[in-house]
Amino acid sequence: MLRAGCRAALPRRPPGSALLSGAGAGAGAGEGGLKRTPLDALHRSRGGRMVPFAGWSLPLHYEQGHLQSHLHTRRCCSLFDVSHMPQTRVYGRDRVRFMESLVVGDIAELKPGQGTLTLFTNERGGIVDDLIVTNTLEDHLYVVSNAGCADKDLAIMRGRAAELQATGGDVHLEVLDNALLALQGPSMARVLQAGLPDDLAKLSFMNSITTTVFGVPGCRVTRCGYTGEDGVEISVPAERAVELAERLLGVPEVWPAGLAARDSLRLEAGLCLYGNDIDETTTPVEAGLLWTLGKRRRAAMDFPGAAIIMAQVKEKPKRKRVGLTSVGPPIRPHTAILGPEGTPVGTVTSGCPSPSLGKNIAMGYVEAAHSRAGTALAVEVRKKQHPALVTKMPFVPTQYYMAK
Repeated sequence: MLRAGCRAALPRRPPGSALLSGAGAGAGAGEGGLKRTPLDALHRSRGGRMVPFAGWSLPLHYEQGHLQSHLHTRRCCSLFDVSHMPQTRVYGRDRVRFMESLVVGDIAELKPGQGTLTLFTNERGGIVDDLIVTNTLEDHLYVVSNAGCADKDLAIMRGRAAELQATGGDVHLEVLDNALLALQGPSMARVLQAGLPDDLAKLSFMNSITTTVFGVPGCRVTRCGYTGEDGVEISVPAERAVELAERLLGVPEVWPAGLAARDSLRLEAGLCLYGNDIDETTTPVEAGLLWTLGKRRRAAMDFPGAAIIMAQVKEKPKRKRVGLTSVGPPIRPHTAILGPEGTPVGTVTSGCPSPSLGKNIAMGYVEAAHSRAGTALAVEVRKKQHPALVTKMPFVPTQYYMAK
């Protein structure tokens, strides 16, 4: 996502993500036809360096810079604007059947208020998108997906809904124009609790409630995030988004953070970026995301690409996603990964110098024979080979909160 470290990936954009007109909270078109979130003016007033990402104008970083922003999130708390991510409600008595016809997860087993990371897959077993589906305490499923996949995701969902409706199925979609704010870091709970009528200690990772946040009613608070830290994502009515953001940023320890820190934080946490680390040419098995397949769904084999995916489970994939650490110059996407004899065995998909660890980290795909943690490999940077080591992920331990 970002230059100078992880920022190198951002100007390139993930394949298929450039200038899409997907759903999300918009405050109108900006320069170059880019969409703007409701917080656009706030970003600019605080010195945000605005860049294009997935068809949106978003802050890359602020005056304190990428490195300090990243470390501040690990130590305290940062606020990210993720309003570019589409939010969809799925209504109707057949909403679970509808969603399970598209994804690999066991949506039926989700308890009220509980969510899960799952995957849209295609008939070839490839990953069309990764998304979070929540079984809300109300009468719908709440879906958050990737901005770069917004158009194709919505087309898939609308097409499948029409098919079910044509055969008497009861399902319909509502695309929200809410803003989405991510408050992330170890002091998140203390900061947010001051503005909640609910006891945040009772809200576990991947669970969600609708509540009032600092006087703004109708907010959905989901305990999740993309940093590896304890955090929440707050879906807030667009017209109250600036009010809520300014209230949170009024707490001295809460800093605004941009795409640069978000990308390096997620890489340290071993989390995939769609379009870089996973796409329609990678399967859940290759990507190390087999855990997203529900046990019942594996047995039923009733999701797109099930035959190919389950064959890989049985026969083992030929390549696997791995973590890497290295010495020397930073590792960038598309860097060649070399085996002991100097022959190519894989490719880097994400990489940057880790602000938390002070060394280079990356993830990529290698031939299965070279995927065991501790395997010594090499990476080719500027036509020179540098030592690399296959490393377990996450690189930095995650701090997800589980209520007692």
